[in-house]
This record gives sequence, structure tokens and C-alpha cells, in this order.
Amino acid sequence: MAKSKAPSILEAVGEIKKRKFKPVYYFFGEDSYNLSFALHTLEESFKPMISSEFDKETIYSEDRSINDIIGLATAFPFGSEKKLIIVKEAEKIRDKKPLKDYADSPADFTVLVFFHNGSITNIGTQPFKTLAENNFLYEAKELKGKNLIDWLINLAEEKGKVLSEENAQVMVDIVGENRSMLEVQIEKLFVFLDKKEITIESIQQVSSELKQFNIFDLQNAVGLKDKAKSLTVAYNLLDNGAEPTFIIAMLTKYFTGLAKILELKSKNVPDSEAARIVGTHPFYYRNYVKARTLFSDAKLVEVFRALLKADVSIKTTSTDNKTIFAILIEEILQ
Repeated sequence: MAKSKAPSILEAVGEIKKRKFKPVYYFFGEDSYNLSFALHTLEESFKPMISSEFDKETIYSEDRSINDIIGLATAFPFGSEKKLIIVKEAEKIRDKKPLKDYADSPADFTVLVFFHNGSITNIGTQPFKTLAENNFLYEAKELKGKNLIDWLINLAEEKGKVLSEENAQVMVDIVGENRSMLEVQIEKLFVFLDKKEITIESIQQVSSELKQFNIFDLQNAVGLKDKAKSLTVAYNLLDNGAEPTFIIAMLTKYFTGLAKILELKSKNVPDSEAARIVGTHPFYYRNYVKARTLFSDAKLVEVFRALLKADVSIKTTSTDNKTIFAILIEEILQ
């Protein structure tokens, strides 16, 4: 797959907020959050320019061919200076090549916007090449690592809250990297808490009040070899939408951290620094130290084998996820 060199969709959103519209936009990418954000920003920013309801149209690409869409774009507005045409699910349009000629000479009274869910296999083919040459092509890239943490911190700041980088990482570890889910979780914190700072304790408190467990609850239960609690938490996570592969990844991260504990203790590394090295919050590190006494080096080898087996089962078999986790927890704790 060719690597995309399209600019970020956020560049287009910044201009759209200022009501500086291009005649054509082709938004694509894996980040559904930013695609939705761009759509909302576009509709809100364009609203004052529409004096007739007939000058805004939303089309699902399955219903129209690209030639039909171009025909609508070249028709004059009913009563507004400009009209807005939004094409959703553009990835389903079979033959997009006619868009090349339109992109070279678009109607100046129409803003034609395509939303394409997913990546583009070859950005050098038409009409994407021409769209890119005319600066009409933008990609919604998923945020990862520090960029995701910074986004979460800024989201809290916009709501008048303070979220440290460390606690933002905890939220990502608990919820995963899906920004829609992270936004839902942080909104819950705003509703349940009246404090300005979002602390590790407040994150735990909200999970408790919502009667939901998080990945740290599972790590702690497994680390203490509490089979009943481990099963309860694992099933709760699955019932509340946690991805099985995410749970496996976090358990793997947890046991990788446990494997480092003895060396860190032998070197008298301070707990705060040791927590960073094993990849956890200092709040949880004491549980890591306690758990390490219950898992020998030989047992950790067995644990990693069990995690690999469970990961393969999730990806290659039709076995129920709860059954896979029941077997995994049994193998880890036996």
C-alpha cells in the first residue's frame, strides 16, 4: 500500500472554521473521529451561507453515480450564493475517474465534499492524483502515542479541567485509543466530578460508580491470583465493549512489566522511576511488586505462552471470547 502524503484533515478544518471554503474536498482516512468532526464543522460553518434548504444536500454514494453527483454540483443554487453537497461513503463509488475533470475546473458556486471511510490504496491514481495536485485531498490519520495524549489533555482543558500527561496515559490504557470512547469517558468524569483536576483516584471513582471495571482491575485481580475476580472483571470488560485483542495486549504489557521487577528492586530503583520503566502509574506499582512474588520466572514463561495462544484463538477461531478468556485465566493462575 502506498504511503499517503496528503495533508491532515485538520488543516482543512482550520480553514473551514474561518469560512474559507474550497470548491472540492475529498476527506479520507482511518480516523472516524476526525471525519465526523470535519463533517460537523463544515455543516455548522456553512449554515449561515444557506438561504434555501434546497442548497444543501447529503448524498449516500450507493444511491448516485459520480456523474450524477457532478451534475448536481454544476447546477446553480436555488437561492443562496453557494450550495453545499456532502457525499458520504465515497469509498463505495465504483468509478471515480470522472471526478478528475471536475477537480480541474470545479463550479465556483458549489462546495462539493466527499467523505471516504478508510485508506486509499494508491494515491497516485486518478482522480486522487488530480485532487492532490489541486489541494483538495486530505487525510484523517489516527492519533497515536504522545499526539493522542496531547489531544486528550487539550480536550480536558477545553472543558476547564486539568489532566496530567501521566493520568491521560492511564485513561488511554483503560479505554483504548478510540477517541470517541475516550471522549465519552472524559464526559462521564465531567458529570460525576466537580473537581478541576482529573486525578487517578477520580478516574477509579467514576469506574466504580458506573459499576464498570477497567483493565487495571483485571491486571490486579490476575496479579493477586484471584480467579473469581479475574473472570468477573474480564467478562465485565467484554460486556462493556472492550476489544479482546486490547485486553490481551494490556495483559502482555502487564506481565512484561512484572518480569522487570526483580532487576529494578536489586538496583534500588525508586518506585516512581520503576513505575515508569514497567509502564504503569505509581499508584499501581505497589500491586506489581506484590504480584511478582506470586509469579516465578518459569511461571512467567508459561503465562506468555498462554497469552500468545489466546491471541491466536481470538484471531483465527470462532470460539466465544468469554470461553477464550476463561481458558486463559485458568492457564495463567493454575
